Amino acid sequence: ARFGLSVAEVQEVLAIAVGGREAGLVYQGDRRFDILVRLPDGLRNDPDALATLPIPLAEGRTVPLGEVATIRFAEGPNQISRENGKRRIVVQANVRGRDIGSFVAEAQEKLAAQVAVPAGYWVTWGGQFENLIAARDRLMIVVPACFALIFLLLYSALGSARDAVLVFSGVPLALTGGILALYLRGMPFSISAAVGMIALSGIAVLNGLVMLSFIRQLRLKGMDLDQAVREGAMTRLRPVLMTALVASLGFVPMALSTSVGAEVQRPIATVVIGGLITATLLTLIVLPALYRRFAAPIQPSEANLAEGRVS
Repeated sequence: ARFGLSVAEVQEVLAIAVGGREAGLVYQGDRRFDILVRLPDGLRNDPDALATLPIPLAEGRTVPLGEVATIRFAEGPNQISRENGKRRIVVQANVRGRDIGSFVAEAQEKLAAQVAVPAGYWVTWGGQFENLIAARDRLMIVVPACFALIFLLLYSALGSARDAVLVFSGVPLALTGGILALYLRGMPFSISAAVGMIALSGIAVLNGLVMLSFIRQLRLKGMDLDQAVREGAMTRLRPVLMTALVASLGFVPMALSTSVGAEVQRPIATVVIGGLITATLLTLIVLPALYRRFAAPIQPSEANLAEGRVS
C-alpha cells in the first residue's frame, strides 16, 4: 500500500515473468508464430532471481519483487473443479488384466477399511464403472423381457406350453456354454457378453424350433412317437448343423480380433461360439430325448386338421 501497488498488479507482473504472455506474431511464409515474453527457465525456477524482478510503480520507478512479497515454493491445487455447487477432485485409474466390477468392489472395500473420510466429504465412483452400472440396470429389464417374448412366440408357434418349454430348455445349456467359453479364455463377464447371450438365446431357440416343429409334423401325420423322434432328429441334423456353423464361423474373426474395439467384439463372439457348441449338442441329442419323455399327446382335432391340409 505504501508503494501504491495492488495485489493484482504484482500478480500480473509475476504471471508474465513465469507463465509468459503473447506480445505479437512472427510470420514465416504462410505460417504464424506467437511471440511469448517470459523469463528464461533458469530464472523462473530461482527464488533469488525472482526476488529481483522489478515491479513498476506509478511514478515511473520500480521496486524489487522481494520488497513487496515473500517468495517460496509450495504445493497447491492447480485447478478447482465443481459439480452441483460442490468442490470435486478426480482420481483416475486404468484397469488392466481384470474386470472393472471386481476392481471397484475391492477398492471400495479397502477404502472403507483404511481411509477415514472427513466430515463433509464423500466418495463416488464414475467413469466406465458408472456406465457399467447403468447398463446392468437396463439389462435387468431387457433380458427377462427378451426371454418372456421368446417364450410367447414359441407358444404361439407351437400351440402348446409344454412344447414351448421343451424348446426353451435350449437356452440354459447355451448360456452355460457361453459362460464356460468366457472362463476358458480368461475373460470377465461384461455388458457385451450379456448382449452376446441374448443373441445366442435366439439362435438356440431357432434350432430347437426347427427340430421340434418337424417332429410334431411327423406325429400329426400319424407316425409313432419313437419313430417320429428318430426320423426328425436324423432329417433335421443337417439344417441344425448348418445354422450353428454359419453363426459360429461368422463370429470367429471377432473372437480373434485385436484391433480397435476388440474389447467389445471378443466377449460377444466368445459367448456365441461357446454357447452354440453346447446348444447344438442339446438340439441334436438332448431335445429329442426330452420330447420323447415329456411330449404332449396329439389331439384328434390336430390330427384331423393335418389330414385335411394334406388332402
